[in-house]
Amino acid sequence: MLGLQWGDEGKGKAVDFLSPKYDVIARFQGGPNAGHTLEFNGRKHILHTIPSGIFHAEKINIIGNGVVIDPVVFRKEIESLRAHGTDLKNLYISRKANLILPTHQQLDAASEAAKGVAKIGSTLKGIGPAYMDKTGRNGLRVGDIFSSDFKMRYSQLRDKHLNLLKIYDYEANFEQHENLWFEAIELMKTFTAIDSEYVINQYISENKSILAEGAQGSLLDLDFGSYPYVTSSNTVCAGACTGMGVAPSRIGKVYGIVKAYCTRVGSGPFPTELLEDTGEKIRQIGKEFGSTTGRPRRCGWLDLPVLKYSIMLNGVSSLILTKADVLSGFDTLKICTHYKIDGKITDKIPFDLNANIEPVYKEMKGWANDITKITSFDSLPTELKEYIAFIEKETGIPFYIVSVSPERDKTILK
Repeated sequence: MLGLQWGDEGKGKAVDFLSPKYDVIARFQGGPNAGHTLEFNGRKHILHTIPSGIFHAEKINIIGNGVVIDPVVFRKEIESLRAHGTDLKNLYISRKANLILPTHQQLDAASEAAKGVAKIGSTLKGIGPAYMDKTGRNGLRVGDIFSSDFKMRYSQLRDKHLNLLKIYDYEANFEQHENLWFEAIELMKTFTAIDSEYVINQYISENKSILAEGAQGSLLDLDFGSYPYVTSSNTVCAGACTGMGVAPSRIGKVYGIVKAYCTRVGSGPFPTELLEDTGEKIRQIGKEFGSTTGRPRRCGWLDLPVLKYSIMLNGVSSLILTKADVLSGFDTLKICTHYKIDGKITDKIPFDLNANIEPVYKEMKGWANDITKITSFDSLPTELKEYIAFIEKETGIPFYIVSVSPERDKTILK
């Protein structure tokens, strides 16, 4: 289950909806910079680390080795879930998942501040520095918290971070958070830590079905996204292999989630961004504010070059359309089919994303009526069905689900 744009496509709702069809739901990358929002029974739930299948008590939920975990955020999620009576007996954590330290957040803030106007729009959750320690072979992992020398190893890494902060001339302020962090570590110890790669592959050999849940979106992938305005992990399908320890040959269906328009949080190129009233209208109707940061999301028309690129990278077999209801009431809709760069028309994303990209649009007729109460595909407005058919024709990939409201039951199987 992958986002095909810049994140915020509605992966949480889609995973929650599909979870009854699967035995295991596993998060494979990212950290608390991602927020998956689910709405049901009149209540909104936001998950940052825990898989979105957690509301189905009989399902196994695994936080995979590719995830970086902030124990304090994890604790808040657990407390919120318990307050609403959620059964957590089937939640497991990979021993190989890396930990985010309080000083990782300080390094994140210091690094972003040092960039000045060139800042990348980090969520300042410590994700990037945590992954840097992982690749630098300095990180602490979940399995380490059970070691007798854990506090010593923590102190060594913390002190390394403090020396780096001196280089940034950044005054560290983390002591209070450090106390909360160690309290949260004690809570983490009460959950079962597993060698997730063995467990997941054993489930596969037993013909159990696994739903891999990605975070962020394909255009934020460290290798293939709009670099350097990207996240610090691989958000594409290949990330599921390394983030769970499964072979590429084990992958079956690839669900790609696409919002009916585009949004982006933070800095970075956004060819179809709408900077006038239309963009603001989409933002307000769609409540496009970050579930993690609360920042207003930048809004724009659907971008087919981006969508085709993501489909290619991920080998998408089925599409899921979200937030179609937000476009109700627009007389005219636009879809970017190509880019015009230096007078040349292309449907490929250029290496130099600072190039003067001019979107080439196809205009389509909008629909006026509210679609949030519609329960069958055939009952959708003709204009929306034409919008969907055009995307299918251009991408060559069929839609499987159309979402017409944030609520769990407002989901149409095509």
